[in-house]
Formats: sequence, structure tokens, C-alpha cells
Amino acid sequence: MLMRIIPADERLKNRRGVKFLILGPTGVGKTTLMRTIADPSRILYGDGEGGDLAIQDLPVTSVRIEDWPTARDLACRIGGPNPSYGSNACYSEAHFNAVGGWLEKLEHYEVICFDSVTAISRLSYRWAEQQPETFTRTGAKDTRAAYGVHAREMLQWLHQLQRARDKHIVFIGILEKLTDEFNRHLGYQLQAEGQRVPREIGAIVDELIIMEWLSFGDGKPPARGFVCTSPNPWSYPAKDRSGRLEQIEPPHLGKLIAKITAPPVIVSPAKADSTAADAAE
Repeated sequence: MLMRIIPADERLKNRRGVKFLILGPTGVGKTTLMRTIADPSRILYGDGEGGDLAIQDLPVTSVRIEDWPTARDLACRIGGPNPSYGSNACYSEAHFNAVGGWLEKLEHYEVICFDSVTAISRLSYRWAEQQPETFTRTGAKDTRAAYGVHAREMLQWLHQLQRARDKHIVFIGILEKLTDEFNRHLGYQLQAEGQRVPREIGAIVDELIIMEWLSFGDGKPPARGFVCTSPNPWSYPAKDRSGRLEQIEPPHLGKLIAKITAPPVIVSPAKADSTAADAAE
């Protein structure tokens, strides 16, 4: 495959999708964030746990992800064939063609939401522990090998979806509080099978957003909000690759996407000099 140099003006014109990981405790309202998207018909909902009661009346198209092969096939049809893999490997051209090519009406969807990556990680592990390479020569199950296969599969899946450059991909997951054997607080992470995926997923996504009931110590009841940057008063592992978000943002996914993707305001050098001169006076 020949390397192609993309001119700067072409790169700037290309539509960019944002890759989100939104973590929060159960019941905080993560699934209902889909209601904040202006046009629900532009959402594709990857239903990994059947927990869509909160949006039962929302007209969104969904795909039920009930096993790991379905999750892989869906990612292949969204991200397209990956030339870095072998000719017959998962996410290769052969895999892409075998599952039917690009997903039907893919160009229509702007936001693809997977709820939840916590549940999907369990599908991955369940599949991994059944693979021949996770058994010893005597037929005993090798748990360490199973977690290794699971981590490889999940990270490849995440990277495959990252390749959908023009789509907003939203991974929803449960926020897990980590403690040691003495119940001392160690931090927070994505609740998922294994250790590698929670450790590495933050480097894959653009935005790691914590959705929580936040208390500011002002005597008022806690309010829902997005924690978007680190460091923060709660030591949440938030991250903002865009550099456009405040530490606390309203829990509105539609407005968050709009804020990140708004065209930058470009000030001409002459106008900048004039503004600086006026300020000096």
C-alpha cells in the first residue's frame, strides 16, 4: 500500500469524529445522554446489555450485541478493512467482504453509541476463555492465557472503531472505585474484565468524561455534571484531548460534541495587532 501525503487544506476540511469514553456509577443517567442528541435518527445504538429502558421511547436504530463475533463484525463494518492485518485475519479485507462490507446506511449515522463497554468486555472474555490457545496440553483452562486473548481482542476492537474518523463514537461504561485490602482509596477506572483494557483505553479515546453527582461543598444538594479535565477535586481520571472543555461541563452530550467540533475562530494578524493596540490604549 502506497503512502499518501495529505495536504494541510484537505486535512482541515475533513470532518472529524470525537471518540468518547463516558464513565459513571450505575443509575446516574449515562444511557439517557442519547436524548440530548438533536436528531435521534442519526444515532446508531450498539446495545450490549439490554439496558435501554431509559430510552424505550427514543427513535434510535439499534444493533443487539449478544456475543463477541457480532461485536467484531460490527466494528469491521464501521471501521472498514484494516490493511495492517494479514489477508485472512479479523478486520482484514477478507473479513470485511465476508460480513457484507460497509454497514447499511452508515453514512446517515453521526453518533455511534456502545452501551456498555463494561458488558461488551464480558462477551470478549467469555469468547476468549473458550479458544483452544487458552487450554493447556492436559486440557486444563489457563486463566492467564484467557485474559491475554481477551485483552488483545478488546484493544483491537477499540482501535478498529477508532478508524471511523468521521463518526462520533461513544463508549459508555461503569466507573469503578479501586481500594486496597485495607479499604484505602486507590483511584478510579473503567469497570471491565482484566487489567490491560482499563489501563490502556484512556490513550485510545479522545475524551474521557466522568459523569457523576458532584458536590462542591457549598451546602447545596449534589448535581449531575461532566468532569472533563485532570487534575480535579475528586481525582477522577478525566481527559480532554481537544483542549476546549472546562473542568466541569453540563451533562449534555449534544452540547459537548458541538463545543469540541465548532470551527475555530481564526483572527487575522492585522486584526490581532489592532486589538492589541486598542487594549494598550
